[in-house]
Amino acid sequence: MTFNHSIDVSSNRPGTSSPDVLRTLLGRIPALAGEIAKEASQRDLERELPFEAFRLIREAGLGALRIPVELGGPGGSVSDYIELIASLAAADPNVAHALRSHFNFSEAVIHSPDSAEKRDYISKILDGKLFAGAHTEVGAPLGTILTRLTRVGDSYRLNGRKWYATGSAYSDFLSFSATNDEGQVVSVLLPADRPGINVLDDWDGMGQRLTASGGVLLDNVEVLASELKTRSHDADVGRHCSTLRQLHLAACAAGVVRNIRKDAVSYVRKQARAAMHSPVEIARDDQFVQQVVGEIAANVYAADALIAHTARILDESSRALLSADPGVDQQLIEASISNAQMQVVVAKLALRSAEVLFEVGGGSATSRKYNFDRHWRNIRTVLNHNPLLHKARVVGDFYLNETTTHLREGLVF
Repeated sequence: MTFNHSIDVSSNRPGTSSPDVLRTLLGRIPALAGEIAKEASQRDLERELPFEAFRLIREAGLGALRIPVELGGPGGSVSDYIELIASLAAADPNVAHALRSHFNFSEAVIHSPDSAEKRDYISKILDGKLFAGAHTEVGAPLGTILTRLTRVGDSYRLNGRKWYATGSAYSDFLSFSATNDEGQVVSVLLPADRPGINVLDDWDGMGQRLTASGGVLLDNVEVLASELKTRSHDADVGRHCSTLRQLHLAACAAGVVRNIRKDAVSYVRKQARAAMHSPVEIARDDQFVQQVVGEIAANVYAADALIAHTARILDESSRALLSADPGVDQQLIEASISNAQMQVVVAKLALRSAEVLFEVGGGSATSRKYNFDRHWRNIRTVLNHNPLLHKARVVGDFYLNETTTHLREGLVF
């Protein structure tokens, strides 16, 4: 599968409006998602990493979706981006999830002040490069960085082991945090093929098995002074990006529910038999089967609506940041509380859909060849990133006591 490159995102000129470029870019999504969906279930069964999917994503130019027109990009909104993720998740949630680090990086860049570093990052994104990395470390308290960056002559050497390196196997540039010789935490941004960077692909979770979310071994990796990355201290941008990262995960779960609806309809039409005591001859006419499919469809509708509504609120947050709106703090709180409420509800709808899918068929619906259990495994794994009970508690505290402590921290809100 190839895409027509007569419309080239990277050729946009700053300040030039290009609605046709954005429409063309968005128009590529259905065909791309359809291609990625092929053999997605089989890849999950055989643990075959979807490298081809990321080649198609680069070719389509979708990694540059959020770059504003004035910076040479197509000017896609948060709503456009979240719909892209949900569409990809309906095809293969591993692919959608693995792009989370890239779009987080892109979002932070477009909201940062103008600099030579920013212009370089924008150029790379427009050129189709994908970004990922890892900061968490196993065996260390949360926030503790054991990875060391040591000066050696005019350059540096990076040594350590990272975890939760989601998307790193598919990316062109990788970001890592480390502690330098002065005991300060710094970041580096390196080409993914730099000698000494070893993406281990040892993620052993029951779901999202193909996201390359395992470890990265950093073995005496050379780091040039120019590859030291400026660490952003803009708390408001950090809050916005944190909320968007959570919305990305919810969009992955919502996309899986779309796939559950598709699998339910397909199975009933092609394989399911009417139950022994059913008053009808074929499963698609059975009222209980119709009810199950109807419930799943309603869950898709509700999850999509909640995701889209939250994305529109985050579009407003982005505009407030870019325009230095004095009311940005309140806008960010609204985005965080909306996101938390949405996640609590979407989680229930998604898990329920994955469970009742099996009600459309008998024992045959549990056959490994259908791999229907992957939907529950993938949703449960996505939802385990951050405790939903904590989100619900914070929402309750907000309404009861107007507490905004965690909402202002960002992190998982």
